[in-house]
Amino acid sequence: MNPTVWMALGLVLVLEGLGPMLFPGAWRKMIGAMTILPDKLLRRFGGGLVVAGGVIYYMLRSRMGG
Repeated sequence: MNPTVWMALGLVLVLEGLGPMLFPGAWRKMIGAMTILPDKLLRRFGGGLVVAGGVIYYMLRSRMGG
């Protein structure tokens, strides 16, 4: 796999880990609030994040000449 993808994955893990590391109470509260959301809404949110991430990746890759 492309090293850039591994670097991006590492950055995602760092950013995802900051919430529970710095604000464990607020992070737990947010996760608890998400558990009561309907599946349809969570799927839309997740799909939006996937599309946004794909667009950002595509734009950066095409700008870097890859």
